[in-house]
Amino acid sequence: MTSNQDVAQDVTPRAATDVIVPTAEQLRWQQLEVGMFFHFGINTFHAKEWSDGSLPASSFDPSELDADEWVALAVAAGATYVVLTAKHHDGFCLWPTATTDYSVASSPWRDGKGDVVAEVAAACRAAGIGLGLYLSPWDRNHPAYEDPEAYADVYVAQLTELCTRYGPLVELWFDGAGSEGYSYDWARFMEVARTHQPQAMVFNMGAPTIRWVGNEDGLASDPVEYVVHHTQMSNYTVVTTQFAEALYLPPECDVSVRRGWFWAQDDEPKSLEHLLAIYYRSVGLGANLLLNVPPDRRGRIDPADAAVVTAFGDELRARFGDPVAAALTRTGETTWRADLGDEPVELDHVLVREDLTAGQRVTRHEVRLGGSVLAAGGTVGSSRLHVVDAPATRELEIELEGPDARLAQVLVHRTGHRTAPVVPEGYSAPTDYPED
Repeated sequence: MTSNQDVAQDVTPRAATDVIVPTAEQLRWQQLEVGMFFHFGINTFHAKEWSDGSLPASSFDPSELDADEWVALAVAAGATYVVLTAKHHDGFCLWPTATTDYSVASSPWRDGKGDVVAEVAAACRAAGIGLGLYLSPWDRNHPAYEDPEAYADVYVAQLTELCTRYGPLVELWFDGAGSEGYSYDWARFMEVARTHQPQAMVFNMGAPTIRWVGNEDGLASDPVEYVVHHTQMSNYTVVTTQFAEALYLPPECDVSVRRGWFWAQDDEPKSLEHLLAIYYRSVGLGANLLLNVPPDRRGRIDPADAAVVTAFGDELRARFGDPVAAALTRTGETTWRADLGDEPVELDHVLVREDLTAGQRVTRHEVRLGGSVLAAGGTVGSSRLHVVDAPATRELEIELEGPDARLAQVLVHRTGHRTAPVVPEGYSAPTDYPED
């Protein structure tokens, strides 16, 4: 069997300066910024977060499943891709698979002829956004799981089905929860991904090209470093995967609009303020945001979730949809001038983007006006958002620390808000294993 360490070490090349350089696919993924997660499956019909693979397939029967509605909400939220739980830890497959009877083919939904993955894929194509698929390595239903070699054949077949039936994939999402101590044949699994979906980002396991941020609150923290020596397995363990050498792995912040990942009657969505705070501390710190919105037992989006997520997208467009782009001039080894035009511009937010084509280089930065520091921080990365209290101005100065650090873009916004939204005090996602 092959460990993560054996197959992960050759993901990204090194530049001549020994700074690790991202691939073009990684840079494109970072520019997507916001995705939407859809946790949906057998758990939805039993108010479970995890189940043990024994719930009957006959209980999966959404009466009004509308994938177009799901994807329309993603677009309204500003998401540019979605990730669907094609198979969660319970082993129930949302597509008709040759590998198990525990799938939609054994359910009454669509008279056993349905395919949730196909419907979501079609909705994504129609909306012009990307599709990602989550395929849990841990499988609590399939009898082959007790034998790693036999299960590798099953998983290869499942992954091949998903990689060859539904068009181009943006992301393959491998959840480490429940897999502590299990030896997967990642070399075989990654060969499937490389053969059939070479453009897709690989999340966190195998030969990853992106990584988990390390919590399920959706929050990054400064610095957000893209080059790391390890990834964390899941929210329920301190186990990490160590790499033979450092890799360029930009983080994705996953968080649910509700406290739980699957829909439950007694759960409720986060507030608009909370979602905005998550955005500022994920995308605003240079990480991607993957916001989960779980469809209900009808296969529809809960109206309460739809309302706050739509408001979230509307507010982001209101705040950041009409920026003023600066003309950038390098004025010194570490300083840049950002010219905003002939007339003074009113602003309360500054967005700074790093040129990442030669790797992440900025270790610290300052935004200045007339010699005074308006904002400062560590890394910049793909997107660094600052709230500032500043008078109208025609120019700003940016200072960067780091070897040959370069700016790609500076945008300023007048949002009407001079304070950042905040996460409710004391909020954190559960870190105990859910009950079956």
